[in-house]
Parts: sequence; structure tokens; C-alpha cells
Amino acid sequence: MRVVVSGGGTGGHIYPAVALVKYIRQVDPKAEFLYIGTDRGLESKIVPELGIPFKTVKIQGFRRKLSLDNFKTIHLFVKAIAKSKEILKEFQPDIVIGTGGYVCAPVVYGAHQLGIATMIHEQNSVPGLTNKFLARYVDKIGICFEEAAEFFPKEKVSYTGNPRAQEIASEPKNQLLTEQFGLTKALPTALIFGGSQGALRINEATMELLPKVPNKPYQVLYVTGKRYYDDVMKKFPNEISHVKIVPFISNMQQILPNVSVVVGRAGATSLAEITALGLPSILIPSPNVTNDHQTKNAMSLVQAKAANMIKDQELTGDNLLNALDEILLSPDTCEKMAIASQTLGVPDASERLYQLIKQVIA
Repeated sequence: MRVVVSGGGTGGHIYPAVALVKYIRQVDPKAEFLYIGTDRGLESKIVPELGIPFKTVKIQGFRRKLSLDNFKTIHLFVKAIAKSKEILKEFQPDIVIGTGGYVCAPVVYGAHQLGIATMIHEQNSVPGLTNKFLARYVDKIGICFEEAAEFFPKEKVSYTGNPRAQEIASEPKNQLLTEQFGLTKALPTALIFGGSQGALRINEATMELLPKVPNKPYQVLYVTGKRYYDDVMKKFPNEISHVKIVPFISNMQQILPNVSVVVGRAGATSLAEITALGLPSILIPSPNVTNDHQTKNAMSLVQAKAANMIKDQELTGDNLLNALDEILLSPDTCEKMAIASQTLGVPDASERLYQLIKQVIA
């Protein structure tokens, strides 16, 4: 099997693609892969480091407002289709899979024009522009939220879940909270993070609640994001009991199985990880995303009683602390939310996508 994968821009598009490649390599060691991205996106750093062959096309996204830049985008798109076809003819894939981000538009569309089998994978409850455009040209569409189905041709849709879920579900519990962060195994742990760069509102609320944590029967692992770490440490230069402050966690997949509740944004990959592990969560959807899709993502968990949601503009240290107390001070509530979360998880997502791939190329 020869597979081309394309997706980029954010980790939410890249990590599911990478997780799928890893899984297929396990079940089909003879499979060959090529990842097509851009030379400026996050994928250009992540993918080559994992030993996945990587090639690039030059492309940019459309502006949502009228802009002369969109004429340049159209020009680049046409050139990127031609470049993609050139790469695809050379690699001769059995299937081309797009996982989102504008880079996969010329790659998947070019594959369609060449008569190559195609798929897209939509991680969010509301699809982005690229996947909406590609839906009419691909053979199959994998989704992670049932709500996404209404945006696509019904006959093409399969509920697969997010491959990142299967990758994270296989991680065992370990001693890293103690060894890596100096926290104790004796207390429940709340993980608070706003993504690799951090989130201002989450940081502001967390800094308000930190002085009250030493009085609580739980502990906090607080990831500030790299851009905010120095500012946070200026406010808290001395160690706080039951609190560990770090700028970034590179091995998040190994840390998550050891925490009791997660506080963070409602990106698709994060929610796949949370539900795969059956973790309760307090979700603060980002207001700065297309079609407010993080709120819609979060509502899937809230309606299932697997998560509580606080709107970004309503977030304060007090209501975040109250939300943590509601879960961590009540073992019954925590357990019920964990069970609800686990029922939403798709721990065999990679296998489902793999079977869909085999169906498409059969």
C-alpha cells in the first residue's frame, strides 16, 4: 500500500495524520508513505523528525474578507495543483488522504483529477472551508463528531473518530507526575493548559486561583504556554504548595493518563485525547476560531455530561476554582463524568480509518 497524507497549519490537522501513519506502519510494515505539506507550517518540523518522507507545495489560505491577496491565493492554488500532480505521478499512491488545512486542497483535488482514490478526515463538529470544498470530489469522508455529517454527502460519510485517540489510549499510567514534576501520587491532579503558546484568559484566571490551591485536597499542573511563562513566573517567583508551573509539555500523551481532570480549550485533538482516556474536563472554547467550532465541539461533551463549559469572556479565577471543586471534591461526580467521557471516546479510531482506506482502494 502506497499512501499520501496531506494536512497542515495546526497540530489538530497534523497529529491525527501522523497517528494514522504510525498505526498503518504497525499493521502493514510494507506500506509506504509520503506526507505533503508546506515549508512554513508546523508539519515541516513535526513530520520529518518522525522519519516520514516529506515534500512541499506553496499555498496560502483565502482571506475571509475581500482582499487582493485572494487573487494571489488563486494563482498559488493553480500552481500547487500542478506541483501536487507532479509529486503524485512520481510517487504513484494507491490513495491520497487529506486531514485538513488549506495545503491539502490542491493535493487531494489534484489526486481526484488524476483518478487516484481520495479521502478526507474532518476532526471538528463544523468542517473548515477546505474540507467543505473537497467533499464533492473525494470517495469517502471520515468524521469525529456526528454533528459534522450534515455538512457532507450522506453516502460518503463514515464515523471513524480521531486516530490520535487510539494512540493516546495505548499509553499506560506511569510515575511521570512524580518524577518529572515533583507532584504527589496521593492527590488528584488538575491539568490546566491553553495550548503550546498558551491562552491569555486561561492564564489570567489560573493566576487568580493558584494562591488558593494549597488549601485544597488536590494539586495543579499548570502549563502556561511559552509566550506567557516568564510573566507568570514574575508573579509567582516562589514555589506554591500543590502547584507545578511549566511553559510546555512535550510528552503530553504520557502525562494525560495520570491526571484526574483537564482544563483547556476544545480543539478536536484535545477532545479526542480526553475522551479516549475517559477524563472529565472543564472546557473554555476559543472564541477566535472559524464558525465558533470549539463551542460546538465542547457542547458534544457537555450534553453527554462528560464536561463542564465556561465561556472565554465569562472565565474568572473564582468560577474556574468552583468548577474544579465541583469535580475534584466529589468522587461521585468525577466518576460519573469519567464514565460519560469514555462512552464518547473512539479508542479504535485508527483501525476504523484503516478499514475505510482498504474499502476505498479495494
